[in-house]
Amino acid sequence: MAVDYTVIVVYLAGMLAMGWWGMRRAKSKSEFLVAGRRLGPAMYSGTMAAIVLGGASTIGGVGLGYKYGLSGAWMVLTIGLGLLALSVFFSARIARLKVYTVSEMLDLRYGGRAGVISGVVMWAYTLMLAVTSTIAYATIFDVLFDLNRTVSIILGGAIVVAYSTLGGMWSITLTDMVQFVVKTIGVLLLLLPIAVVKAGGFSEMKAKLPTSYFDPLGIGGETIFTYVLIYTFGMLIGQDIWQRVFTARSDKTAKWGGTVAGTYCLVYAIAGAVIGTAAKVMYPKLSNADDAFATIVKDELPIGVRGLVLAAALAAVMSTSSGALIACATVANNDIWSRLRGVVRRDGAEHDEVRGNRVFILVMGVVVIGTAIALNNVVEALTVAYNLLVGGLLVPILGGLLWRRGTVQGALAAVTVGGLAVIGLMATFGILANEPVYYGLLASLAAYVVVSLATKPTDEAVLAAWRERLAGRGTADTDEPATVGA
Repeated sequence: MAVDYTVIVVYLAGMLAMGWWGMRRAKSKSEFLVAGRRLGPAMYSGTMAAIVLGGASTIGGVGLGYKYGLSGAWMVLTIGLGLLALSVFFSARIARLKVYTVSEMLDLRYGGRAGVISGVVMWAYTLMLAVTSTIAYATIFDVLFDLNRTVSIILGGAIVVAYSTLGGMWSITLTDMVQFVVKTIGVLLLLLPIAVVKAGGFSEMKAKLPTSYFDPLGIGGETIFTYVLIYTFGMLIGQDIWQRVFTARSDKTAKWGGTVAGTYCLVYAIAGAVIGTAAKVMYPKLSNADDAFATIVKDELPIGVRGLVLAAALAAVMSTSSGALIACATVANNDIWSRLRGVVRRDGAEHDEVRGNRVFILVMGVVVIGTAIALNNVVEALTVAYNLLVGGLLVPILGGLLWRRGTVQGALAAVTVGGLAVIGLMATFGILANEPVYYGLLASLAAYVVVSLATKPTDEAVLAAWRERLAGRGTADTDEPATVGA
């Protein structure tokens, strides 16, 4: 295991070194939170793919493949489809807005007053996303070093908090590029072919497993529909995803770079399901499907390769964790704390606020680690977060982008009614039930349309300013250095 340990230690040390290097570049708020809005297609595609493909997509995707076969790819497929939809239909407009958070977009579109409520919902979502990603360190470090759960969470979380606090989005971008390369090599180029060969090839897999394992809809139509509602639509509106869109140097970069990343996600989804299916042949009686990834890595891979593949899993977890952490801190600082203090900047005024945002990342990082240690059922926690996100924010965000008649009163009603409906339905049907997101989304849509039509249309001056920003002619950041990443 010495070689495997060396690979992991070198990888972790590299993450910290890039955090230190990123600190030297992040000299302004724009540089710290959105990498100066100057990433080129290559870096943008790699970092976007890295953030959306986390521990759930890697360890969880293989686990679903172990349990359901090839149809286990649907969870990650819907993530990829959501990223494709965002990139093709919305990312260019989002990038041209030159904002930092989803709530700032809502304020621009509706004329203010929507920020705090939407910010609280988005903060809860990003916090729980960061928590669930942080908990995944326990599985990886247990396989690597036989560490207990609490120590593993503190170790992995501390590294992510350190490089994120030091350099903000620049550090996260650099580490995500490395993580993207490591994941591609470790999962797609090494683990996938080795797993299939060890399982005896596809013919042997088909001979040993039920036919349902090779049915593309075997996981069930209702499950697939729920994945679309939660993950595909979640990709359209999540702060962690939008904050990456804000890093693109142009709307074309956001559109085409995101399309490449979304396509990569589709390939990754199928790879995870195939690896899980192969694991089912080799280890038919695992007590927990999510153990399939760690088991096949530990037992079937040669020394050195095993360390690289575990580093790939660690990369997947770290990329999502760091992206969710900076999103959580950005929302907490910009959308909640500054508004509660009455210090809301208008017209995109740019100030050097790196220190304040760095403090917020550090504080939120400590909160995330503490919550991860205390929390047991991560699936329920993440389900609550996604239900609130989709049920409360999907309608006012997409409505603002697509429907001119939507008003701030309609947006607030949609957030409030949708959020309360989701909470009430989860209490009635159970947290993991499908009904909360179904009916919560319908309630949010009804409230948005009815209240918008019943109230005075949005002031024409607000809409005119909104159209200017959508066209890329509005206020932009004052610091616009040279572009990076061809």
